[in-house]
Amino acid sequence: MSLQYHAILITGASSGIGAALARHYARTGVTLFISGRDQTRLKLVENECRAAGANVFADVLDVTERETMAEYVTKCDQITPLSLIVANAGISAGTGSEGEDPDQVRDIFATNVAGVLNTIDPAITFMSARGHGQIALVSSQASWRGLPSAPAYCASKAAVRTYGEGLRGALAPFGIKVNVICPGFVKSRITDANDFPMPFFMQADKAAIKIDKGLTKNRGMIAFPWQMNILIGILKIVPQSLLDLAASRIPRKASKNEARQRLESPPEHAQPRQ
Repeated sequence: MSLQYHAILITGASSGIGAALARHYARTGVTLFISGRDQTRLKLVENECRAAGANVFADVLDVTERETMAEYVTKCDQITPLSLIVANAGISAGTGSEGEDPDQVRDIFATNVAGVLNTIDPAITFMSARGHGQIALVSSQASWRGLPSAPAYCASKAAVRTYGEGLRGALAPFGIKVNVICPGFVKSRITDANDFPMPFFMQADKAAIKIDKGLTKNRGMIAFPWQMNILIGILKIVPQSLLDLAASRIPRKASKNEARQRLESPPEHAQPRQ
């Protein structure tokens, strides 16, 4: 792990990549601000990080609440100036046989896009004033192509990716590093709900190592695994008609009860809590 991050804020930290990153960075001398919607799972991550020596503030939050997030991120920075923010919280929806309903689509965009903005906007203000800081936006390999199995998820992650790409150049003059993370299939609650083959499946702890290496080197795009990168590269040059045919044969993404698949459960409070 890089020692350049002394205070790290991670959303969606109760499972998957968020939890793995929290565990990866947890050690003496590091302050972690972790949040999620599931208090039980978040508490487990908090305990593990404390046992590793980190100073941990764990809070149940809903990233879709703009004012709440502005207050939360600001208070975290006041406790210990943040060196890294990972906007990781995200949701997907099981489509089943009926597809995504309008409410699910809006929930996905509210969390995956607006939630990212709600997390990073307050940080941009104080990091710009300091002249340094780092912001990581978690997108997905699914952002490169709209798939019938999860159109809203793909679109939301595409928005995060392209926004992050542009933001990197826009914030560089202010000393802020911006990185976009595009993982493939990584062990999480979202992939747990998938009932179709997931090529190049990766455990979350391995993904955390790859992400940390990319952040330390300030790579603009941290996309993995490499095998998926090759497939994505091929998709970019395949004729549209063939892409449409291939996309039509991709199995629908199923949830266990044909309803929305959320990463977390309802929020309770927003103040940093130790």
